[in-house]
Amino acid sequence: MASSRLSTACFFALLGLLCDVVACFTAIAASPTSAVGATFTSLFGSTSGSARDLLYQDQQDAMLRRALHEQQLLSRNKKIKELIAPKLIPAKPKSGTGFGGSASNRVNMDPSARMASEMADVVRREGVIRVDNVVSGETADNLRGYVLEQQRIAAIETERDPSTSRTYYGVENRRKCRCDLQLSLLRGGFASHLGGDREDAPDAEARRSTFALGDALQEMLGSDGTLRRLYENLVTPDGELYELAAVITDKGSHRQMVHPDLPYQEKAPLYVIFLALQDVTEGMGPTSFLLRTHTGEANAIFASGDMERKDEQLSRAECRVGTLKKGDAVLFDARTLHCGNANDERTRVLFNFSFRNPQVGGSLGYKGSIRPGYEGAMSLRGMADALAAYGSGDTNPFAKYI
Repeated sequence: MASSRLSTACFFALLGLLCDVVACFTAIAASPTSAVGATFTSLFGSTSGSARDLLYQDQQDAMLRRALHEQQLLSRNKKIKELIAPKLIPAKPKSGTGFGGSASNRVNMDPSARMASEMADVVRREGVIRVDNVVSGETADNLRGYVLEQQRIAAIETERDPSTSRTYYGVENRRKCRCDLQLSLLRGGFASHLGGDREDAPDAEARRSTFALGDALQEMLGSDGTLRRLYENLVTPDGELYELAAVITDKGSHRQMVHPDLPYQEKAPLYVIFLALQDVTEGMGPTSFLLRTHTGEANAIFASGDMERKDEQLSRAECRVGTLKKGDAVLFDARTLHCGNANDERTRVLFNFSFRNPQVGGSLGYKGSIRPGYEGAMSLRGMADALAAYGSGDTNPFAKYI
């Protein structure tokens, strides 16, 4: 048993070393102007050639092997359960109650504020919460169709000019059957940036008649939005919009390695939403979340480099899988350990956005998927104001953020 454990530890230590070496050579290959990069290029070909692709593929294969090992650890001697929405019954207001403490404050709130406070407590305790019926089925359908149309336009434009890739795609661009598509807040989306005179651009009148993204945001973050009070509780109205994208995985997408989204910080820096734009079945690669792993202790073990301790942590973890119905969402603390599962069925589209905690300054060590022009440009309050304008008849309320 000890020999087997040692062999496993050695294997993953070597695996980590291999990933470091691959990353090093990939970086060298990406810098042909340096002396070392020029030598690499002369020996192995250009940066777009087969050598760099092989190095990248080796790295991906190593990560997949680790991800599959983690899957075994998470399910060892136990059945992984579905993440379900908690049944919360907020306390009713009490007459004559003072405002000396948080509990007293809570019972004097209106019902929606009390519910949001209870939900925020779940997030702070568990690291994740499921929220059902965040948007209507019709809104989810419309947004899914819009996202897939935006993906088609992005593919055409990046094929035409690869240098525009950063405008359209985020952190999950090159991986097989998976991408983060950075969405535009303009009515009409990417086509509005490109102009309506392109042969492949949708009809201008059709673009003006619908605003699927605006409608979805209105249902979630408008004055009566299903997530508005919850986010105000977690990040205050000053929270910064940090991500705005769609996570798209196709059949054949591999399982991810378990990870937090960013390096650990004592205060929760970021709260993330995944909204299901169709039912997400077990075979479509739902996200797995490890409850209560947003703590300093859990993150320290995970980042320690001690593979034996890390494997034990995963084997003991309380894992929940985010199989969702269309219109349901998961909100999680970005420090929480999680991973996407393999998609063996059909295209899964999740709408993804996050807001940053204004009490956490400096770099988060993680660049979110958001179009360059929106970085640091909008707060939750600014989002709410734009949605109020949209509700009052402004057909393009986010145009000032271009």
